[in-house]
Amino acid sequence: MHEVTLSSKFQLSIPKAIRERLHLKAGQRFIFVTRGDTIALVPQRSMAELRGSLRGANTDDVRDRQDRI
Repeated sequence: MHEVTLSSKFQLSIPKAIRERLHLKAGQRFIFVTRGDTIALVPQRSMAELRGSLRGANTDDVRDRQDRI
């Protein structure tokens, strides 16, 4: 587990071990997701990076427009 300190400018530095493991780059954008008292920091992915990520997904139970109320 890594510990960081919030600066007086409300900034955090991501530890090097985490940056390397997640292949984070300078200038990359993130999304903050809050759940109760927890903050999740999620890297924003481009459409090109997401391409093919749903390949093989099961679409058997997908609702059709006529199923919606």
